[in-house]
Amino acid sequence: MWTVIYIAPTAKMAEMIKTKLAAEGFLVQTRPVNLSKQQFEISVPSGELEEVQEVLNSILHP
Repeated sequence: MWTVIYIAPTAKMAEMIKTKLAAEGFLVQTRPVNLSKQQFEISVPSGELEEVQEVLNSILHP
């Protein structure tokens, strides 16, 4: 089961977050939410949710 952890405002931001989370060893999926607004869901497996949230916070708030 995949859980959305973040909605990125741009494709570039989504790709940066995906790359950094993958470098930490997490499985990550991105998917466009609304093509007219260019928002992207970033999803991870539900079992990794807590660990991913810690890493995501350090990415978004260095």
